[in-house]
Amino acid sequence: MALKREIQGKVVKKAGYKTATVLVERKVVHPRYHKIVKRFKKYLIHDENNETNVGDIVSAIECRPLSKTKSFRLKEIVQAGVK
Repeated sequence: MALKREIQGKVVKKAGYKTATVLVERKVVHPRYHKIVKRFKKYLIHDENNETNVGDIVSAIECRPLSKTKSFRLKEIVQAGVK
């Protein structure tokens, strides 16, 4: 059985019903300049109970493809955003 990837990021958009867009930031070393640079990627996650809001820090786990672009489901809300 393959290991399921787990991502953690900030909800930047509520993309329709039961879907949220999460911005994941990672830090990598630049190959030439050997400085730490930030890399960003957006993922669509499935939020079954529609409980996330913009600004929340969430954790998501990989699952079977739920649509063309959605392959992660909400695991937990790590930190609620400011209302």
